[in-house]
Amino acid sequence: MTRRLTVAEYQAGILAQNRFILSKAITLVESNLASDQALANALIDTILPHTGNSVRIGITGVPGVGKSTFIEAFGQFVVGLGKKVAVLAIDPSSQRTQGSIMGDKTRMEKLSTHPSAYIRPSPAGSSLGGVSRKTRETLLLCEAAGYDVILVETVGVGQSETAVANMTDFFLLLMLAGAGDELQGIKKGIMEMADLLAITKADEGNEQKAKLAQLQYQSALHLFAAHPAGWQPQVLTCSALQQRGLEAIWQKIMEYQTQLQGNGYWYEKRKTQQLHWLQDSIQQQLIDKFYQHEGIKQVFAQKAQAVHDGTLHVSSAVQELWEIFMNH
Repeated sequence: MTRRLTVAEYQAGILAQNRFILSKAITLVESNLASDQALANALIDTILPHTGNSVRIGITGVPGVGKSTFIEAFGQFVVGLGKKVAVLAIDPSSQRTQGSIMGDKTRMEKLSTHPSAYIRPSPAGSSLGGVSRKTRETLLLCEAAGYDVILVETVGVGQSETAVANMTDFFLLLMLAGAGDELQGIKKGIMEMADLLAITKADEGNEQKAKLAQLQYQSALHLFAAHPAGWQPQVLTCSALQQRGLEAIWQKIMEYQTQLQGNGYWYEKRKTQQLHWLQDSIQQQLIDKFYQHEGIKQVFAQKAQAVHDGTLHVSSAVQELWEIFMNH
């Protein structure tokens, strides 16, 4: 049996940028075992002073937009600048399988072998919107291990975008050109969250479509409310395959960081995100406690079947279950 590492050993390994120890630490925070959770919480507390120095970038996009291809190309560009990059890819399969198929890691073959890059596919588990409930902790561990840029990829299914926007500094929305009805192809709320839009696959032969989509989206952005920090979201075009437009995207992210750190919004936003984390954690804890309750486990299937059959109203079922939870 492998000896269990202590908090001090985990901390030393992470601060020494030991990728093996970092991976073990992430597995620890993803564990649902009570003993592992206690150790993970203690570890997060000890590495907190070494966190907060990265640029946290959320990346989302419609299916088929080429997120993995973009992230690999963009990640390679950023490591080429001398930065260390971590990619936290949330596996969309895990809502069904409750486990990660490691698909994103196999798709990013070049980036995953680069010594300055670290890719961690995480199972989304039962978390709302498909974002791993432990992504925030994983992000902090990567920062403590010296990663300058953290890319958090969403599964692109709606609620996950809000969750990722609430844990990152900059939100990048990838869009396709020439798919028809461009402006109807993405929810308005997601566009409003975006700090930058990038039209992907602006390859040879598709440049005109990409330019047209760029103009359409740029016009649409003017209809939205002003950014609270005075930032002006823009629309750029890029080609991951031809390595074009990546530098312009990076420059915009750097401009954003300079402007928002200058007016203090960068730091205020992170404080607000801590409160979101607190609320999310309490909600998840309550949900877990509810479904783990012995009394609930005994009757839940019966109540659910009655609701399904129409013999019990939802409100009544909730009230009955809540009383069992609170009084037994």
